Amino acid sequence: MTQPLEAPVIRDKRRNSVWLTEEQTDNLHLSLRVDRIIFQKKTQYQDILIVETPEYGKTLILDGAIQLTERDEFCYSEMMAHVPICAHPNPKRVLIVGGGDGAILREVLRHKDIEKCTLIDIDQDVIDASKLYLPTASSELENPRADVRCMDALEYIRTTDDRFDVVIVDSTDPVEFAAGLFQAPFYADVRRILNPDGMVSELTESPFADTAVMRQAISQMRQIFPVVRMYWGAVPTYPTGMWTYGVASLGPDPSVPLREVAGTRYYTNEVHKAAFALQPFLRELIGE
Repeated sequence: MTQPLEAPVIRDKRRNSVWLTEEQTDNLHLSLRVDRIIFQKKTQYQDILIVETPEYGKTLILDGAIQLTERDEFCYSEMMAHVPICAHPNPKRVLIVGGGDGAILREVLRHKDIEKCTLIDIDQDVIDASKLYLPTASSELENPRADVRCMDALEYIRTTDDRFDVVIVDSTDPVEFAAGLFQAPFYADVRRILNPDGMVSELTESPFADTAVMRQAISQMRQIFPVVRMYWGAVPTYPTGMWTYGVASLGPDPSVPLREVAGTRYYTNEVHKAAFALQPFLRELIGE
């Protein structure tokens, strides 16, 4: 999830196998053995690749960066969705920015009180490919409570009259068309479409591999919102396996869960509270 670098598929003749390598940093690579290439397409916005791996199952790669695997995506999807929703006093309407694979939408709709979840992804091909090849992630894209749109989320947020209780920013990395999703003007636009007590959560990358991105995101959020917190969790296939999230609020404390959710594999109310217990090095990095 770092930079949009090429992820070459390399044949190892000695072992008669094919490997997919993501260059997570200049000095850190992650390689997965590939059984088969399921789907590949270069769209107007990015390169889409879906492969079958024996270690992590089906894997979605965008611009050379692993976005999800069947084996570990729940670690990320549950923490992105349930932390802000469970901490909100009365969530009814949710907006997901990005997330065309549908995994976070699936988690949002576990909450029966959610009346409508709007998902906006710029690339229709990601949505279509997920429906065809990633059914465990995309299972709720046709849910009647889901409003799935293919458009520029930045433009939508700047111009819409819709209002939301929770906004979840599941972007690709902060480069090219996604660069604006980590900056104060974007957070100001998000604040405008939030109802009172509204919250926004966003990935803030690895504290080891993407320290500058993490610090920038938290700093920019603090310029706009009165309450900004960081929390963290494990996502094995993301750079270094340690992943951070920023959550901003117009009032409620994001670290205090107010409701439970059933059917999860990673998230619990206890994990929610523990995720906000930051290690000293993290607190120092973000000036907390």
